Amino acid sequence: MSEPGAMSDQPSAGSRRERTVARLRHAARHHGPTAPIWRQRAAIFAGAVLLGLVALLFAYGADWANGVFLTFYHRWRWAPLIVTPAGFATLVWLTRRIAPDARGSGIPQIMAARHDPEHAMQSLASALTAVVKFAITISALLLGASVGREGPTVQISASIMAYSHRLFRVPITAAVMVAGGAAGVAAAFNTPLAGVTFAIEELASAYEQKMTLLVMTAVLISGMVSLGLAGDYVYFGAMTDVVSVRQAMTLVPVAGILGGLSGGLFSKLMLVFSTSHHPAIVTIRRRPVVIAAIAGLVVATLGCVTGMTWGTSYEPARLIITGSHASVWFGPAKFVATLATAVSGLPGGIFAPSLAVGAGLGDLLRFIFPSSATGAVALLGMTAYFTAVVRAPLTAVVIISEATASRGLLLPLLATALIADWVAAMISKERLYHGLAQAFLPRGMQRQNDTSEPA
Repeated sequence: MSEPGAMSDQPSAGSRRERTVARLRHAARHHGPTAPIWRQRAAIFAGAVLLGLVALLFAYGADWANGVFLTFYHRWRWAPLIVTPAGFATLVWLTRRIAPDARGSGIPQIMAARHDPEHAMQSLASALTAVVKFAITISALLLGASVGREGPTVQISASIMAYSHRLFRVPITAAVMVAGGAAGVAAAFNTPLAGVTFAIEELASAYEQKMTLLVMTAVLISGMVSLGLAGDYVYFGAMTDVVSVRQAMTLVPVAGILGGLSGGLFSKLMLVFSTSHHPAIVTIRRRPVVIAAIAGLVVATLGCVTGMTWGTSYEPARLIITGSHASVWFGPAKFVATLATAVSGLPGGIFAPSLAVGAGLGDLLRFIFPSSATGAVALLGMTAYFTAVVRAPLTAVVIISEATASRGLLLPLLATALIADWVAAMISKERLYHGLAQAFLPRGMQRQNDTSEPA
């Protein structure tokens, strides 16, 4: 016979079942489909797929708008002198009434959103801001504005990624914003590597190791969506021109210095208009609708006179890269048209227009280096100017090499970018997007000398 109470030393069947159920619940919480890690993976996947689709839709919409405007322009050549200024003023008024944080590029907004991602979803990365950004950027291209879709794609993509994480009840961190923005760059240009370098150089002031998986996954998925639906296309078309070492010894420094000077000047003028405390500039900034109308008139005048500075100017830039020559006024005129559009406060980016200005600068270099391959010279000028504007040399080199399949020019492009970055830093110590981002930060986080709003 057993001792009294011996049964108490053995676990009852009921307690064993309870422990088993508890272990299963614990496993489900930490490893099942509702576990945090699986919710995060689902949020990344859903967000990357959706932003890839939206980026493609945005690209098709931008091309359609550009084509519609050019048809209108060729039919009524001087009509933009009236339509464009009036349209600029109307769109800026609408933007400020409906979603003020949709103005400008979109990249400064996401830089600011990193500091308080949850709060940013109230405006900087809100659904309303993203929708207004999408619609008014397309509308701006319908008016011939010198804007691109790449910067707006960054803001829209970061918003989509943030909402995807909210839907799956995953905390929205700075890494989420960075990953969404980087995936937007990759989808906009069909350049996955550029998305990663952009995240490192621009969106993340300190690229934390924990961001790596999120960024790489988002970029990879959005890139697969873009490749699957749009095909394996090269943004500007494949370019096979190269330069010899002897040619590069003179061509690279000249392109780097000229591109650094002109791109640095663009950034300086943008930041002066956006942050200067001079009474005259402060007074001008208080009349955004008037500024927009004047800027629209400048853009319309340049477009009607040259016929080449409308919209992104993708086609003139592509022709220059592939060996054709543009008017000597194309580069300077596009510079002014892009600056006027940027200070107007319209939603829209400067990536594509800056690449076009750089191509125009490279086309001017053919007079100095007539024996060098035209396409290669154009790419060096494009790299130098674009680097000087955005102050992200690795991103510039990767975007341009991926967008033109010009792998044979990687070393000259990198050397040109580094020189241009150094020259631009002497003209404008403040990096453009970092300076513009100040206006979107909470008051307590803004630097004392950067309290006014960006153009």
